[in-house]
Amino acid sequence: MLRSHPWLLLLVAFVLAGGCRCDEPPVGGSRGDFDVESRVLDFGRVLEGDTARRPVTVVGTGRASVTVSASVRGGPFSLAETEVSVPGAGSVSLEVLFAAGDVPAEGTLVLSAGGRTVEVALRGEGVRPLACVASEPCRQSRFELETGGCVESESPDGAACIPGSRCQENGRCQAGACVGSPRTCDDGNPCTRDACSPEQGCITSPVACPAPGNPCRVGLCDRDQGCTDVAAADLSVCGKVDCVTARLCFSGTCREVPTPEGFLCAPATPCQGEGHCRTGECVRPPVEELTPAFAQELGGEPSFSPGGPVLLTHGEALYASVCGGDAGCRLVSYTSEGFLRFETLYPEGAARVLLAVSDAGVVLHEPGALESYASSVTGTPLWRVPLASVEAPPGAERLVPSTGAGRVALGPEGEVVSLVSWAPPDARDGGVGAALVVLAPDGGVVRQGALDGIRFAGDARVALDSRGEVFLFAAGGPLVRASPEDGGTGFQSVPLLAEVPESGASLAVAGDWLFAGTRAFVGVDGGLPALAQWDAGATGVRPLDEPVLLLDDTGYAFARTCPRTDGTACAPAEEGMLLRAFDARGGAARWEVPLLPDEAPGVLHEAALVQGGAVSTVTSMRLGAETRAHLQVFARGERLMMCPLPGTPRVVGATYAGHFVYVALERGGTWRLEAFDLEPFITAETRGWSQASGVSGSRRASP
Repeated sequence: MLRSHPWLLLLVAFVLAGGCRCDEPPVGGSRGDFDVESRVLDFGRVLEGDTARRPVTVVGTGRASVTVSASVRGGPFSLAETEVSVPGAGSVSLEVLFAAGDVPAEGTLVLSAGGRTVEVALRGEGVRPLACVASEPCRQSRFELETGGCVESESPDGAACIPGSRCQENGRCQAGACVGSPRTCDDGNPCTRDACSPEQGCITSPVACPAPGNPCRVGLCDRDQGCTDVAAADLSVCGKVDCVTARLCFSGTCREVPTPEGFLCAPATPCQGEGHCRTGECVRPPVEELTPAFAQELGGEPSFSPGGPVLLTHGEALYASVCGGDAGCRLVSYTSEGFLRFETLYPEGAARVLLAVSDAGVVLHEPGALESYASSVTGTPLWRVPLASVEAPPGAERLVPSTGAGRVALGPEGEVVSLVSWAPPDARDGGVGAALVVLAPDGGVVRQGALDGIRFAGDARVALDSRGEVFLFAAGGPLVRASPEDGGTGFQSVPLLAEVPESGASLAVAGDWLFAGTRAFVGVDGGLPALAQWDAGATGVRPLDEPVLLLDDTGYAFARTCPRTDGTACAPAEEGMLLRAFDARGGAARWEVPLLPDEAPGVLHEAALVQGGAVSTVTSMRLGAETRAHLQVFARGERLMMCPLPGTPRVVGATYAGHFVYVALERGGTWRLEAFDLEPFITAETRGWSQASGVSGSRRASP
């Protein structure tokens, strides 16, 4: 018989009483205590302005419940509650809030109870979203937090949109394209001519009734009767007028009478008041200098190439490429009121020159590439296409490609058309091969190819008509239209003129006419050319290659003149300059006018058509011991205005927009952009080939 031991009996009794509970978690004792599941709480990336919420799990590590106090230290963190009760052997969630800014943030969550303190590190990154702008209609752009970039997608069908052409309205998205209904421009008035321009929308102009044979009758369009004529206002001029005698209208009849005292003999200009007859003479107040509407420092010297634009305008913005100062070379843009929109530094600080601008971007040229920068308020670089990437014509693979001012144009949708020529590095006689390349607004190659063996050198020009047809002209010829190759990726050349003797490199297109080399007018569909009559009028005439202007059936060109009759050449100080207007239908000279006063050598900086059939110029001329700059206006063989700019600036270029003329010039070592408001005297023409480089430098005609 076994002997019982007291300790054995106690063990059996403990087991029978259920003293071992091995399925419960261990606890630290009968008092309350706590801990946290993680000592780090990371909110990740959160959009600026949003508030993120994340839980912290607090665990009871004792048998009894415990009340835990909570607070945060540092950073934009807060708590939904500052005290939680944690049950023994249980858990509870404590919510922490993060109000995101635009930078990373750190803080600390402090938990305490019964003399115990636990800290949790808080982290979060506030992210400022990009201003996402869709690249085109019927696209929507949103900011993606995870990648930190903008993501585009098609707008849903039926979403409202603005068609690319102002001749459409009520646009709706269909399969990613903006489709509108045709706009009706008929105003129901038989005395107006109504049309629609894709760029401007509805255009209305008065019907021009035939001029009666009687100069004291004027044509008038009546809404009910159509064109008729009525008596001109009394004292209307009907013939030769000076301040001694005048042919004036009285009751519809032209009579010669003594000129009335005080009769208006010269209209007012922006720099000079009206002239009135006084004792047989036309008396005018003194000419005054123009006052700038604004003057803005450019911060550097404008960069441009000969024949290229110095300034560009598009919408309400101005653009210049400048080098100098502490900022290096950069693209700068201003509002039409002179406020800075942006400055964008070029990569590596290398200089660029302006070529053209559209909604798709500002196109620039640097020796080895074409580049585009956003024309919006950002000015960010968009794309760069090295000329070496353009497919070279046969035999030109090892030669150097080039393009530049006059050889780049913009299509109606912002596509870039560039004539690229190849030549040895030391070649002086132009290119030995050429190709035409069309780039999409995003810089991708749409079409490229050699031009059927035609060799266009650097002295060549490209121009687009208002429909987007491409025309090319080389000095001396040929003149061709480049059309997309049937079934291919290149071009086929349609010859229009084989040669234009003695012509320089210039080309303008407007309506149905091309003006090539300041020498020949030819229809856009070909036909017999009409040669511009340069041998009539002033002697010793030497036409300038550019600028040339063209509107309807009238072409305008400039020439230097030499008064010598002995056959010897004039020195630059002896040369004059003239403006001549030509009839595009036959080439006859319609009128001409001296551009500079006698014995005043000078320089033509810019020329533009202005409404009313006039031409305005920006010139510099030597007058005595000073060089002065002037804004002038000419029409029908007369100078209507000659207004001096303030002081003696050095002018390098100008551009016309609306009733403003913007001039890039240097005064006292500081390069400036100055604007001159000429309203209501002149308003820039928006039709035809209205400035030296077409529309906004695009070398494209405007309808």
